[in-house]
Amino acid sequence: MAVSFFRAKFRKSSQVFLAVPVTVRMALLAFAIRIAVIPFVYDEWLEPFRVSHWEPGNVARSLLTGNGFGSPFLSHQPSAIMTPVYPLIVTGIFAIFDVHTKAAVIAALGLNSLFSALAAIPIFLVARNSFGDTTARLAGWVWAFFPYGVYFAAEWAWSTHLLLLCLCWLLYLSQRLEISTSLPCWAGFGLLAGFAALTEPVVIPIFIILFCLSLRRLWLARLRLIAPGIIAMLCFGCVMAPWAIRNTLVLHRFVPVRSGLGLELYLGNNGYDLHWRSGAMQPNHNPAELEEYDRVGEMAFMDHKMAQAKTYIFSHPRWYAWMCVRRAIYMWTGYWSFDPEYLKQEEMDPYNIPVATFITLCAIVGLFYAKRFFPAEALRYGLILLVYPLVYYLVHPETYYLRPIDPILLILGCYALVQLMQKVRRGSAALIPATD
Repeated sequence: MAVSFFRAKFRKSSQVFLAVPVTVRMALLAFAIRIAVIPFVYDEWLEPFRVSHWEPGNVARSLLTGNGFGSPFLSHQPSAIMTPVYPLIVTGIFAIFDVHTKAAVIAALGLNSLFSALAAIPIFLVARNSFGDTTARLAGWVWAFFPYGVYFAAEWAWSTHLLLLCLCWLLYLSQRLEISTSLPCWAGFGLLAGFAALTEPVVIPIFIILFCLSLRRLWLARLRLIAPGIIAMLCFGCVMAPWAIRNTLVLHRFVPVRSGLGLELYLGNNGYDLHWRSGAMQPNHNPAELEEYDRVGEMAFMDHKMAQAKTYIFSHPRWYAWMCVRRAIYMWTGYWSFDPEYLKQEEMDPYNIPVATFITLCAIVGLFYAKRFFPAEALRYGLILLVYPLVYYLVHPETYYLRPIDPILLILGCYALVQLMQKVRRGSAALIPATD
């Protein structure tokens, strides 16, 4: 009797689940998987080292204590090292759950997991517009289990998956705008691009690429493009302007988005090459650097770091060129070094290398097929893959820097798989002897 009861309940629940749109099912499954991982990893963010070095959390604490937007290094300096969107989100979490509490950490990771799970919806839509329904369904379901999507959403309390979600919707909107002159749609594109840029400015070149490709398609179709283009750029500028004005007033210099380029360039280009960056020289790791930062102020400190980095680069051009190559290899394969001293710091690299390399190779195969059958889509995806990581080759990488374009790699990889499966089926059909 009990078995029949639970069987009926399970059948009814299954019917309800299957009645939900497929994209919502994909997102629900992705969210459930990510939430299930959080209990195994959240406690890392309660360690004293992580607490004091979580820059968005430090800015959020500064805001809640009335010290304004600053203190990423716990130094009480006004700052533009962090862009405003994610620290403000963390501020809201801290306001509800208190500063750096267990509940706040779980809430932050849960929210990131939600961002990651919701990306299944635009991933499906983008893939369907690019390569058809079969690739779209495969990409959406694979995203639910995608290892980087699961791990970095559940474990990494940063803006990575919010940016990923924004990029997915920007990509989808750009596809729709190629056949639309609707001014509200173009305005939404500009507003979303501005929000994404204030999450992480690395998205700005991608916005420009998608913007230009959409205008080009309108031009080829002989549709009006001047008004849509102006509206999108005005909306983008309206979102960006208040932050740029704030930075100019507070830091006494025009800083359109972020101020930290000098420090980031220095961390990756000072002669240290055991690791991809010398984190020991960062102010929140180095008392001497923090003392200088406090003493001279953020902009003078960044000018000094920029000068130090340029001096080393110009005096060691071959070293810098080789480091740029190594950084590119690391971004796409996960390989930096098998030096035992390095592996003490990055002990998961030997496991990550085959995963990262396989994903990259699948995307390359997918891009090859796209160039053959959908050249416009190949151009869109190829330009993003080319341009997005360029700044990291020149400055320094991190393990999570490539993650916002994981959906592009995933869609291309799934398209490659669909093409290969179709090729196998055609080969199998050709082997079946004809019958009279």
